[in-house]
Amino acid sequence: MRRLITNQSLFASFSSEKEGIGQPARRGWRGAAWAALLGACVPAASQAASPQAGPDSATALVAAMQAGRLAPDSLMRRYRARIARVDAGPDGLHAILALNPDAVAQAAALARMRRVRGPLYGLPIVVKDNIETRDPLPTTAGSLALLGNVTHRDAPVIARLRAAGAVVLGKGNLSEWANFRSAHASSGWSAVGGLTRNPYDRARTACGSSAGSAVAVAAGLAAAAIGTETNGSVTCPAAVNGIVGLKPTVGLVSRTFVVPISASQDTPGPMTRTVRDAALLLGVMAGSDPADPATAQADRHRADYLAGLTPDALRGRRIGVLRFAQGKNPDLRTVFDAALARLRAQGATLVEIDAFDSKRLGDAELTVLLSEFRAGLNAYLAQTPPAVKARDLAALIAFDAQQTDREMPSFGQDLFESADKAPALSDPAYLTARATARRLAGAGGIDAMLAHDRLDALVAPTTGPAWLTDLVLGDRPGDGTGAGTLAAVAGYPHLSVPMGRVRGLPVGLSFIGTAWSEPALLAMGYAYEQAGPAAEFRALP
Repeated sequence: MRRLITNQSLFASFSSEKEGIGQPARRGWRGAAWAALLGACVPAASQAASPQAGPDSATALVAAMQAGRLAPDSLMRRYRARIARVDAGPDGLHAILALNPDAVAQAAALARMRRVRGPLYGLPIVVKDNIETRDPLPTTAGSLALLGNVTHRDAPVIARLRAAGAVVLGKGNLSEWANFRSAHASSGWSAVGGLTRNPYDRARTACGSSAGSAVAVAAGLAAAAIGTETNGSVTCPAAVNGIVGLKPTVGLVSRTFVVPISASQDTPGPMTRTVRDAALLLGVMAGSDPADPATAQADRHRADYLAGLTPDALRGRRIGVLRFAQGKNPDLRTVFDAALARLRAQGATLVEIDAFDSKRLGDAELTVLLSEFRAGLNAYLAQTPPAVKARDLAALIAFDAQQTDREMPSFGQDLFESADKAPALSDPAYLTARATARRLAGAGGIDAMLAHDRLDALVAPTTGPAWLTDLVLGDRPGDGTGAGTLAAVAGYPHLSVPMGRVRGLPVGLSFIGTAWSEPALLAMGYAYEQAGPAAEFRALP
């Protein structure tokens, strides 16, 4: 069941006569369509510049609006029209779960404030629908149980983005409950939003759980998006949709008023067309929040992430190559080897790392996630508006059981049921698992590898090419490609940058570092991005 929710009716579909929503796409969404959307708004010099300054980048759009060459409300209307053409209807991408009915008015109000033009002035963004916004929209996490979750408050991370001039265009579809309802789920599906489709091949996964956010950026439905990650939910969809995704250090960005999975691993992160755009957004998003104790050190570690973005940022860097995470796909290995050659050409020294024993890591992580999910979700549900009837995980399980046809047409809620029986946060089993997971991934994992060979970062393919969506058997993500779990469990930053194509499908290159190393990772990712041909990074116009 897919809904575009408006202020006219919480449960009504967006009017197809007014905005075109609900109509099949009438034409292709490649080069000509994007040029028609934005070509007249951005000066020719920007259109001919490097990938990070192209007409589709957040950086270029903000510059055009700050200079008065482009009106924020005009840009917002054009995005809405594009969403109507490309995203909605039975043949659409289904990336946008709900449009903000006040977005055009908010953008017009910004346009009238001529002396107040922040670093994200007028920038339309899509927000994953597990993050609260003050707009007249529910925060559903993709579940019918949260259709009444209209809080009229901004999560602190959204408040920071608004204060910098961004405008919430709408909410992005997601894997329901951020892909933590069943081990047999299909990424990108939610009962509220339906199935988000990969724009490169609609039969293939958009990955999860920030699927809608990634597709919105890749298909030109928004200038940038905000996703969340617990383990791969920013970086995997970024990789398979050919965009940039950054999972920050846990504690750099506030999680307050974000539907939780794990206090140890959850974090919002930017999803953009370019590395510069990701750095631009992170500089606004990062910062301490008294309501989120994990962010106590954020202000101390927050940096000017744009300052280090130079084409020679790889020169003299020592980078570990995680061969154990490259997978078995020969085509992917070929693309990865080409990426490594590019790193060498840019002056990096590469050190091969052939093996890492992660056998115990998965079991420890699962114990942590199950226990923290129950505790965090119960606390979140308890403070939702009265219209939300499921006030804890047990009630949510009962709700799904009563709504089987709509909530569980393809997969169940086995993770919910396991979480409901998981150890309490005071239980030694949980405490031991948490300490073990952090040690194996952090001090004994990423930090040990960095220290052993005096490395600045680690690289690996983010994941393999997008697999076919299978609503019967669920996700089948290949042969264990990628090293994102190490960064996720350790709570360390992970940047995915477009690496190339495997048989026409995008794949990403991961840059992973120790805690608070975002400036270095962004600088290296930027230098790598700039060294490649523009077409490789501008796959979807």
